[in-house]
Amino acid sequence: MTDAQSISKVTDIINGSHIGMLTTINGEGALVSRPLAVQEVLDDGDMWFFTGLNTSQVTHVRADSRVNVSFGKNTEWVSVAGTAEVVTDRAKIREMWNQAVEAWFPDGPDTPEVCLLRVDSDSAEYWTSPGGTAATVLQWVKAKVTNSRMSVGESGTVDL
Repeated sequence: MTDAQSISKVTDIINGSHIGMLTTINGEGALVSRPLAVQEVLDDGDMWFFTGLNTSQVTHVRADSRVNVSFGKNTEWVSVAGTAEVVTDRAKIREMWNQAVEAWFPDGPDTPEVCLLRVDSDSAEYWTSPGGTAATVLQWVKAKVTNSRMSVGESGTVDL
């Protein structure tokens, strides 16, 4: 697969998943993950999320910008490593605002606490298992019968 095809695969998985597990590093150096809805995925894998200024993810990103965001849906998964920044630009917040975000911030895009996290993606690893669960089970049986390593799909690493 070419780099362009791999990047397209990564963005397709993200767009199909919608919810990512954003992992940050807390003050003690421990990894902390929480789900966030991705608002936009750019062609190069960079991502945008809405959040609140008083959240742990904002505190963590301001102290250490290294993050990981993982997505999974059915038989496809992707893990994206990068750096994040907190964006408080009201024009950008209004531009990206949508009705789903209002569930979290009912006072609208001018709510003082609302902000964006922009993830500048550096690299991604992805895994796909075509054919779903049935194909995975068949590959497992085949591996057991033939005493060989199980192969259930495609995987790759791509620089973004």
